[in-house]
Amino acid sequence: MNRYIYSFLAVFLALSFFSFGWLSHSAYVPGKKIQRLSTLQKIKRSGVLNVVLLNSASSYYIGANGSQGFEYDLLNAYAQHLNVKLHITTAHTQKEALELGKKVDADIVSASLPKTKFREKRHNFGPSYYEIQEQVVCNREMLKGSRFPRDVEELSGLSIVVGEDTSYSDTLKALQNDGYDINVTLSSSLSSEELLAEVSKHTIDCTVTASNIYALNIRYFPEIAMAFSISGREQLAWILKDGADALKADMYRWLNSFHQQGKMAALKDHYYSYVLFFDYYNTKMFYKRVKSRLPKYKKMFQEAATRFGIPWKLLAAISYQESHWNPRAKSFTGVRGLMMLTRHTAKLLNVKNRLDPKQSIVGGTRHLKQMLKFVPKAVEGENRLKFALAAYNIGLGHVRDAQSLAKEIGLNENIWSDLKIVLPLLSQKKYYSNLQYGYARGGEAVNYVESIYNYKAILEKSEKK
Repeated sequence: MNRYIYSFLAVFLALSFFSFGWLSHSAYVPGKKIQRLSTLQKIKRSGVLNVVLLNSASSYYIGANGSQGFEYDLLNAYAQHLNVKLHITTAHTQKEALELGKKVDADIVSASLPKTKFREKRHNFGPSYYEIQEQVVCNREMLKGSRFPRDVEELSGLSIVVGEDTSYSDTLKALQNDGYDINVTLSSSLSSEELLAEVSKHTIDCTVTASNIYALNIRYFPEIAMAFSISGREQLAWILKDGADALKADMYRWLNSFHQQGKMAALKDHYYSYVLFFDYYNTKMFYKRVKSRLPKYKKMFQEAATRFGIPWKLLAAISYQESHWNPRAKSFTGVRGLMMLTRHTAKLLNVKNRLDPKQSIVGGTRHLKQMLKFVPKAVEGENRLKFALAAYNIGLGHVRDAQSLAKEIGLNENIWSDLKIVLPLLSQKKYYSNLQYGYARGGEAVNYVESIYNYKAILEKSEKK
């Protein structure tokens, strides 16, 4: 009897082990392992893109209209593409940005960082988004003597300061290793912009910075001047976490689309186009008149801004472009006053005395407001103000002609970066002869708008200080 029981139990246990093994095997799927979420998946799941951003004119700052900066706008557009929020941790220098990137576990570090061969060995770079050159920048007063350098050999004997752990310090160290006599001091605390300020004050002779940083700051520091380029062309790129392959691939696809849609060109135009119109002596005079003339009319600009909903600094910039804040200004065509109104326009705007500063400012602001109303609704954002300013300068009819021409030649007629390509064509017969309003000095309208935005940017910076 016991023998039958033992036999039964043995068979039962054998069948149990077999069943368990069979069920386990059928539930197992070869090759299916527990997958870790990629960086891109984590960002989408959390709904937040964590970024370390350099707090500077070239990257990110709080302006009159809130957060702005070339790299901020680009990253914000990418965050919108991912349908997530952009969370920013600010850094003061490139070195600090790289250190913070590790401490706060950032998805992206964005600090105007060139993708050099040396850095590629240490960091995981994403796609390139801007091309620059490293430039030696010195005090303009040195041009008067024989100390202004024109090549690397002439850097000998000059006081030069650059940021520590930057591509600029790497470049100068390599030159020193090649035998060049260069006296370089490395700063761990001063940003590129602060070093440009030191050059402007002639506390130091020169620094080295990226061409985009120089371009953005020359209007704020007119005493600086570019001596020569010290590197070949380099690509700025974001630094990503190690192993963020899916994120990198997505960024490449998105950036390619951003280029194809013309959005990158518009963004570059917004931040860098005015550089072509920089005038050292005019800018120096503007700074002087900000102190000597603007205070007399500042309150009037502010009152008009509140009344008509247009930024006062823009109104002040228009007035400077028109009259250099001279209430008795007069052109050879007969336009007069702070806002340089024609007799006909003044009459339509109910301005009885064009030489009265308050009447002129109110009249000019009302005129700009009218121009804004007639700008097509398809023109959006800051483009509307630029279109209205162009119309203020050459008339709304010519702006509409330029829009028609832009559309005809395959450009976007509703963005300023494309319209300003077309406006100069209005002075060429082969183009204007087929347009409704004919000839116009469209190139002047482009200069007009760009100059106003240059003055506006300086006023914003001065106000912030």
